[in-house]
Amino acid sequence: MRQSTEAHWTRFWRERAEIEDVYSTEGRVVEEILAATPVSGKRVLEVGAGSGRDSVALAEAGAVAVLLDYSMVSLEVARRVADAAGQRVHLVRADALRMPFRDGAFHVVFHQGLLEHFRDPLPLLRENVRALGPEGILLVDVPQRFHLYTVLKHFLIAVGKWFAGWETEFTIGELEGLMRKAGVTVTRRYGNWMVPGLFYRSLRVALLRSRVARLPLYPPPLPVLSRLMARARARVRKSRIAFYTYFVIGALGRKERANSSRSVGSIG
Repeated sequence: MRQSTEAHWTRFWRERAEIEDVYSTEGRVVEEILAATPVSGKRVLEVGAGSGRDSVALAEAGAVAVLLDYSMVSLEVARRVADAAGQRVHLVRADALRMPFRDGAFHVVFHQGLLEHFRDPLPLLRENVRALGPEGILLVDVPQRFHLYTVLKHFLIAVGKWFAGWETEFTIGELEGLMRKAGVTVTRRYGNWMVPGLFYRSLRVALLRSRVARLPLYPPPLPVLSRLMARARARVRKSRIAFYTYFVIGALGRKERANSSRSVGSIG
């Protein structure tokens, strides 16, 4: 049975020493958190640190940012990103299913690109909730199921060529259902399309690997086409059907009061 392991992520981040060559969340995670709560002076935990760019942005907004990952290479990348931004973050190497924090230690817990790598995602979410203080906020950001990316991904998994070893995906209903089971009342859901598209991203990777050319992360915009696409997306975004066309989806909610018996205290 294929799994996503520490070795996969260590290799991934070693091959991407230049963080500018890695697509970011384009601010969507940070925007959703800041829209839900002020973070100045609050303890915020990112589980699965990755590049740490979202946590660094939250630190810039005044948060006490803690990043957890089991890959030392990932944490080293996050440290470089934080140092370049002149921000202080706290790095913890640990297992996301057994985090070394007190119950209720954080005001906000979030992750992006993590849940889909767990064959049973509920224990991870319950561990997230355990670390949240009373009515603390949990944000989860994952791939959306009905996308061409899903087809390509599962083909590469089947032939043993997927960079992360194994990965799944979710509908917005599945994601919300899992969060409710974990003890979170979902108050906000969102999504975003893949920009640039899958064809451009795949071409860019192929050219890089063959050392033929290095395309920019984002192709030069075509003003008229860009305006038309922006208008079309704005119309679709208002409907529920948008959640079945997005590349990524996310949900944000608060820890239910029944699970909020302990106040936010020290981290350790």
